[in-house]
Amino acid sequence: MEGPHLDSHRRAITAARAAADKKGEDTIVLDVGDIIGITEVFVITSGTNTRQVRTICDEIEQAVKRDGGTAPRSVEGLEGASWVLLDYGDLVVHVFLAETREYYALERLWTDAPRIEWEPTARAGRSSL
Repeated sequence: MEGPHLDSHRRAITAARAAADKKGEDTIVLDVGDIIGITEVFVITSGTNTRQVRTICDEIEQAVKRDGGTAPRSVEGLEGASWVLLDYGDLVVHVFLAETREYYALERLWTDAPRIEWEPTARAGRSSL
């Protein structure tokens, strides 16, 4: 894999790791480019309350910028923080409240999309000292 696919996948993994750093739950990365054509990758994660959803979104934005990316083109849903969508063009990050994620079940909608494997950073698993 080369070119823009590699970059969008790398940034998606960065976003997934950032979500894990803030205790995002059941974080998955889906390669949806061949299915929908308007974006390459979805990251889907969830938090247990609106404060955590906002914190996850902030961490993702900062991590993607640190990794050489830009700010999202648009951010939708941050005010209510039940389903926040961070649109980077070729990468779309969905950060849900757990119950909202269960209701909309995006994973079922995109079952044909291959999952991209990723591992949390070492920092995500450590407790702070």
